[in-house]
Amino acid sequence: MMQISFEPVGILHSPYKQKFAIPRQPRLIPQARAWLALADHVNHPDTLRGIEDFSHLWLVFAFHETMEKGWSNLVRPPRLGGNAKKGVFATRATFRPNAIGMSAVELIGIKKKGNRWGLELAGIDLLDQTPILDIKPYLPYSDSIEQAAGGFADARPETEMTVEFSEQAQQFCLQQSQNYPQLMAFITQVLKQDPRPAYKKKREGEQTYGMSLYEFNIQWRVNAQHHFVEEIR
Repeated sequence: MMQISFEPVGILHSPYKQKFAIPRQPRLIPQARAWLALADHVNHPDTLRGIEDFSHLWLVFAFHETMEKGWSNLVRPPRLGGNAKKGVFATRATFRPNAIGMSAVELIGIKKKGNRWGLELAGIDLLDQTPILDIKPYLPYSDSIEQAAGGFADARPETEMTVEFSEQAQQFCLQQSQNYPQLMAFITQVLKQDPRPAYKKKREGEQTYGMSLYEFNIQWRVNAQHHFVEEIR
């Protein structure tokens, strides 16, 4: 069978520095902003001409951190608590025969940094430095199917998690408001998604976690259905 290779058209600069805390699907956290920097061979304003007429885009990308780890016929979707198995092609698992994914994201606008053209995006669910293989306009009349069945993931994932910030954490977010005006809202939405592994959600008692968002390290505690952000640095 023939071999196919692709050259990425860009690299995504995302606030998610690690797989932990990334939402399961795009657009669950609108405050998640990213910049898609075009690669050298497409770094020209003509490649983006007319794209601002669309509110959303499809990103086709490579799971660059997991593609060398192989795949299996059956996977355990987090949506099912990590217990039930489904066929890999019945899921959006990262471990696939071809490590390719796709996300529908919001286009904020075209942005140039230095001599590099790119796109400012929102609602992203991709790891920092993700290689983008293609960019396509989202077409509501054909891409949105009202009566489509969503299988085991038919409804938007919701949790009853609440989030509280310490005085230090609140002040830190305020100090970053010029460069990151939605930092507190962003952290809140990330934690409301409850990023913990499924098996840890079943544990009783207080648990302590840390994660990296942008260049910040967030430390928080979980007790029952409540997140308490202790420190941000």
